[in-house]
Amino acid sequence: MNQETNLDKALEAIRNGEFVLVFDDDDREGEVDMIIASEFVTPKSIATMRNDAGGLICNCLHDDFCEAIHLPFMVDIMKAATEKYPELAKLAPNDIPYDERSSFSVWANHRKSFTGVTDHDRAMTISEMAIMMKEERFDEFGATFRSPGHVCLLRGAQGLVKNRQGHTEIGLALCEMAGVTPVCVVCEMMDGETGQATSVADARKYAEENGLVLLRGEDIINEYLKE
Repeated sequence: MNQETNLDKALEAIRNGEFVLVFDDDDREGEVDMIIASEFVTPKSIATMRNDAGGLICNCLHDDFCEAIHLPFMVDIMKAATEKYPELAKLAPNDIPYDERSSFSVWANHRKSFTGVTDHDRAMTISEMAIMMKEERFDEFGATFRSPGHVCLLRGAQGLVKNRQGHTEIGLALCEMAGVTPVCVVCEMMDGETGQATSVADARKYAEENGLVLLRGEDIINEYLKE
């Protein structure tokens, strides 16, 4: 199977609201993430990520959407707060071994959620946020969601993989290429026996057993940069 055919299958899976597995790079995190377009997320999707991946369930938003709702990076929030809380300056993430800048923003819950952490609540927060972005109802963001919450929001870099090549940007690039709303969920696959990230070999086995596509990040990045 050639890489182009594999990418085509991945894009079709994204359009169908299915998971795609993506390994970023040996020189980066060295992790495989489960990725799904947020507008299609259901409670079953959340349960699958909890049970089969086990990492942090994060909702990634395209930079254009973040600008529209004035969503900052967490590092900028902390920097702004250091005047009142100077100890926060010591927590600056200036030594990330695989990246120069974190994509983390705030954590949120839908205002109609209860605790916010159940599969139902997180699916509602994630899917409703994507639909809001799709419909460009940006002025409703603060009225619909509250923070802190149980869904971690990640802000995609401007230009996506042109400027940063993390799972956040790779997932959003997949959504763009698939023609769906560029809001996606990423969740790292963890190995409960080793306490480390799931190996590519084990992720490939999982993909084969569950009819999923496994891609390398570079395949997505190279195709996106052609456009």
